[in-house]
This record gives sequence, structure tokens and C-alpha cells, in this order.
Amino acid sequence: MNWYLKVLKQYADFTGRARRKEYWMFILFNLLFAIAALLLDNLFGLTFGDIPYGPIYALYGLALFIPGLAVAVRRLHDIGKSGWWLLISLIPLIGGIWLFVLMVTNSESGSNKWGPNPKTNAEEIDQIGTE
Repeated sequence: MNWYLKVLKQYADFTGRARRKEYWMFILFNLLFAIAALLLDNLFGLTFGDIPYGPIYALYGLALFIPGLAVAVRRLHDIGKSGWWLLISLIPLIGGIWLFVLMVTNSESGSNKWGPNPKTNAEEIDQIGTE
């Protein structure tokens, strides 16, 4: 959960690097909260006609669009790629598979042009909220 909150604190920060754990923990909790929002919409009957989601899910998706994009760009920076590589997902099927491969790739060791390796600061997650 701390990794999810870390991404939210860096709401629109497209600079720096995000390690694999930060990215995938954000994806996990984002998926869980999106499912919860979807269930709430259906439970309260707030769906948009025949579409199975409603305003709670839509607001959640809008609120988390920028942080999700930012953490994905920082994840690509961590492996030495530009954030523009996200556009590869626009290629049907192959693009999504290639982007997945990039997201599970190990960090580039040492510093790169986007900053130092985030794995070198292991206590980083313990410092969340203490600033």
C-alpha cells in the first residue's frame, strides 16, 4: 500500500526512475480499487445504462490517469528508455506484449540520464510520509 501512496504523492512527476516493485504494486492496488469502484457502482445502481460502470468508477479512472501515466514513464526511465516508448502500446497485440516485456525488465544498473538507480536507496519506502 505504501508504494501506491508513493505514486500518488508523485502525482504528475514524470522525472526520475521507478523500480519494478513500485510500478507493479501500484498496478495491483489500482486494479483492486478499480474493481471496488466498479462493484460500488453496480451495488448502488449507478451504472450508465447497459454499461457495467458508473460515476464512481469513471471518477476514479480520471483521478488516477495522470499518476498511472507518470509511474509508467518513470518505470521506462528505470530501464533506460524514454517515456515515449509508451506509444508502442498503440501497435495492436505486439505493442502491448512488448510494453509488458519492458515493464518486467530489470533496472539498468547504476545511474542513467534520468537519475540514480532507485534500488540503491532501499530505505526509500520507509521515508514516505516522514518529509
